[in-house]
Amino acid sequence: MGELATLPTRRDEAWRYADISAVEALGLEAINDWRVLNIAAGETHRETFVLDSAAAPATRLQVTVGAGARAEFFAVNASNGSARLEVEVTLAKGAHFEFGGVTIGGGDATREFVTKTVHAEPDATSNQTVRAVHWGTATGNFLGEINVVRHAQKTDAAQDFKALLLEKGASANAVPQLEIFADDVKCAHGATVGQLDENARYYMAARGIVPDMAQRLLVQAFIGDALVEMGDDAAQSELLDAALAALEKSAL
Repeated sequence: MGELATLPTRRDEAWRYADISAVEALGLEAINDWRVLNIAAGETHRETFVLDSAAAPATRLQVTVGAGARAEFFAVNASNGSARLEVEVTLAKGAHFEFGGVTIGGGDATREFVTKTVHAEPDATSNQTVRAVHWGTATGNFLGEINVVRHAQKTDAAQDFKALLLEKGASANAVPQLEIFADDVKCAHGATVGQLDENARYYMAARGIVPDMAQRLLVQAFIGDALVEMGDDAAQSELLDAALAALEKSAL
């Protein structure tokens, strides 16, 4: 983990797309405020986050996952201002890390998820699915680093990032990083950025679905991929509602 001696800048890899003015406003004490979580062997820990105007602009977690244990985090970053959720995870033998995240919103905010996953022992798995939906001049970022140490054979790690830009001024950045020292592993990542499917909108309009509702349904289907592994319909609905509330407040 390590505390920073000075405020980060864009020359620091994990902060290359951050809103540096917002970082400076937070100050060094807030940036160095990590929450530490240890998950015992064989246990499962699931946690959800909603980053909105009432949430801390920077939330940082350091997580150690014991042998055969599971860490599951699902998050919606819909803050009106720039906001960041950062998670560092170290996986023991046979452990699993699941992350599903949605950044969504307009304005000029920078919303980001930053993860560092260390496969420290064999047979561990990790899966990260992030969806970004932005408009105005907003930015959605996902920086995901995966480290596989030399003896962590049979590692299976995956990252998937997709962004939907609803207006031309919006942007998205994905930075997958793989550092692999073992040779019997499966590591995959993918990133795409696009716009709403106009054929789908036309299809829905032809069946009497008004544009606002069509857009909502298409966005809901798009971001739903990030939350599908929750296995809890009620919790999944709460996060979907939190994400879609940002869309409904917009003037799109």
